[in-house]
Amino acid sequence: MKQSLQLRVSQQLTLTPQLQQSIKLLQLSTLDLQTEVERFLLDNPMLERGDDTPAQESNSSDTPAATEDSPTSSDGTDNDSNQRDDSSGELTDWGSGSRRNDGDDEFDPMLNVPCPISLREHLLAQLGELTLPTRDQAIVQLLIEELDDNGFLSIDLDELASHLPLELELESDELMVGLRLLQQFDPAGIAARSLAESLCLQLDRLPQQENGHALARKIVAEHLGLLGNRDYTRLKRLLGVDDAAIRQAQQLIARLTPHPAAGFGGDDVHYVIPDVTVRKRRGRWVAELNNGAVPRLRVNQLYAQMLSENRAGAGELSGRLQEAKWLVKNIQQRFDTILKVSEAIVERQQAFFEHGEVAMRPLILRDIADELELHESTISRVTTQKYLLCPRGLFELKYFFGSSLETDSGGECSATAIKAHIRRMIDGENTAKPLSDSAIADELGKQGMQVARRTVAKYREAMQIPPVNLRKAL
Repeated sequence: MKQSLQLRVSQQLTLTPQLQQSIKLLQLSTLDLQTEVERFLLDNPMLERGDDTPAQESNSSDTPAATEDSPTSSDGTDNDSNQRDDSSGELTDWGSGSRRNDGDDEFDPMLNVPCPISLREHLLAQLGELTLPTRDQAIVQLLIEELDDNGFLSIDLDELASHLPLELELESDELMVGLRLLQQFDPAGIAARSLAESLCLQLDRLPQQENGHALARKIVAEHLGLLGNRDYTRLKRLLGVDDAAIRQAQQLIARLTPHPAAGFGGDDVHYVIPDVTVRKRRGRWVAELNNGAVPRLRVNQLYAQMLSENRAGAGELSGRLQEAKWLVKNIQQRFDTILKVSEAIVERQQAFFEHGEVAMRPLILRDIADELELHESTISRVTTQKYLLCPRGLFELKYFFGSSLETDSGGECSATAIKAHIRRMIDGENTAKPLSDSAIADELGKQGMQVARRTVAKYREAMQIPPVNLRKAL
């Protein structure tokens, strides 16, 4: 094969390390960003925390806390006088029964935080209070270990007995005795093998003289499927009762819980820090950065000066200095971009902040991208896992984007607004004759919004609203 040399001109897009870091920081949530910043602080000696005092002062006066109990005025206007941040640096009251820091260096405030108890621990504690033979205790403990996360025993007793070693000589009858004992433990309905059995166990704990008790137990034991399907006509025919009796029994059953283990060893709490807050200023809603979410970083000036005086012996530290400068610049650029995008969203969704989701305007990523002269992928990264706090609640920035549907007047209505209208109609419907998807579509058409029945069904399912037959009540 003959070898030859050829010249070829081509273009290739290359992401510099600084640009790669900028993209990575932009798509992180605020909590993930804080974790990343901590990693950089431990790894790079050229980086240090800045003075947090200005940020804390600004945050305590300008930024509301992202909690459900944040006081806001009814009209959504400024209410700074009602918002206080007790971030004085001193330990506040930990509770009447907790330990306080009385000069003890070993004082740990985390010891005052209650630790959630698991269902297994709760049941084993009750088992320890009983005086039982060792064999019986072992049987009950075995059954406790077999319970699922909802507190049900999902394995058949005969099957469980077959899995045990033969030398134990454990029969299913002994397991049944242990199961009956375990079902007397708290919470009511624990260790049931089905939903019907769990509800029966809970009803057995209630006073039998309560109105509708006998009928409720019969329905749960024999006709739970009919009740779940709201087939009241068949229920009345089979049981020979009237509407009032069914309604009374249904109210009693509604007091029970389908998950007896609810409240034990719950899932980890996921905290959300708002990146942006929205307030009303001079009659307009405006977006402001949450300064408390912005990491305060700077380059260590002492090390930087030493490097500038001895460039020849800098070695690897020169790269670390450049890395620290990039990080500080990229973090600032990240929050500047978030603020610009948030300001554009708030400006377009003024009606939402004033009147709620029924006034939400249609908005797509391209609209904001064109306005800010950014790429749609950048807008997507900015609005993912970034949160906005306003008097109406805490929202992910993606919440404000939605498709549009045409109205009879030639305008457009957002999908979010249509969902709000659907929910409002269902909330106000007659439960004896709930609205079907077709009736909801017809009602929306009367209001000028042309929505197909299948679209109503799709939006209703997205809001986890049951169909018409499951919303019917006596």
